[in-house]
Amino acid sequence: MALSPQSAACALCADPFSERLPQPLSVHKQLLGGRFHFESNSQPLLDLVEAAYGDVPPHRLPRVTPELRIELRLVPGRSLADAHEPPPVQMQSGMEILFGVINAVNYVAISPRQRQALVVASEDMLAFPYHLRYELIEFAVYVLAARCLGLVPLHGACVGRDGRGVLLLGDSGAGKTTLALHGLLHGLEFLAEDAVFVQPESMLATAVTNYVHVKSDALRLIDDEGARRWIRDSPIIRRRSGVEKYEADVRLARGRVATSPLTLMGAVFVSSETANDPAALLQPISKHAIAERLDADQAYAAGQPGWLSFRHKLVEMGVHELRRGMHPGASVEAISDLLDRKGG
Repeated sequence: MALSPQSAACALCADPFSERLPQPLSVHKQLLGGRFHFESNSQPLLDLVEAAYGDVPPHRLPRVTPELRIELRLVPGRSLADAHEPPPVQMQSGMEILFGVINAVNYVAISPRQRQALVVASEDMLAFPYHLRYELIEFAVYVLAARCLGLVPLHGACVGRDGRGVLLLGDSGAGKTTLALHGLLHGLEFLAEDAVFVQPESMLATAVTNYVHVKSDALRLIDDEGARRWIRDSPIIRRRSGVEKYEADVRLARGRVATSPLTLMGAVFVSSETANDPAALLQPISKHAIAERLDADQAYAAGQPGWLSFRHKLVEMGVHELRRGMHPGASVEAISDLLDRKGG
């Protein structure tokens, strides 16, 4: 049974967060520049929070840190029958509340104005920790951070060095994750491989630095046996598309993660095309083409507050295209050279 937007609004319209748990369990995390308070009536739900956000670098941004609250409520019963995965999330909005709805007892309701979110999950949803964590809990964290801190949410990766970073953008499958992973393994600071949030005033990039998702065929490009073992020993998750990937915890890796937000020096569009000249993998994109390309690549972010300021600053910094070399290590070298030039 799906939860209609009308019934959801009626259930939440008076005050969606007025019902308080009696002496709730709680954990507190510094994430994406905000101070998140997670409360729950369920230890397994808080265990998912700890798995996702425990020991994540506590990034802070140069503004007052807002207090953000997420209640995680486990309800009894089975609502998913014998499904091999939960139904897709349906997005709804109304009455200044954003909804991500799986069914009548598995959903997230977010009120940016109140700086609060409510995640409701049935007992059998615990059998799908990946979907519960990414599609409900993480959605609440990301929306609250973006809306309450004025961050621009980007689908992309980011690596850097000495506090300076480069955004890695491009189509799915172009190689952003592979490049970010090899950057991690070859001395660059790893910030994120999928979701990056930028404060447009300062151009500081932050993220939840916890996992990198790697296809099995990417293992052949990793030279270090210890790194291959780290990935092979990781759990396998299955995307909605059916693609399976290793979910490798970068908190357990031997590489460096970005312990504080990175100041962006520019962006690179990662291309799946092979470079004709192996010595010229990185090529600048003309300034008059950058804005249009950014708008097309980041359709969701382009509709968010702060986008025009962010885009203008990125155009002034310069954006490049990176084509593939014979080995991902060559692409890492190209990014390192770009950081060196920008740092000078």
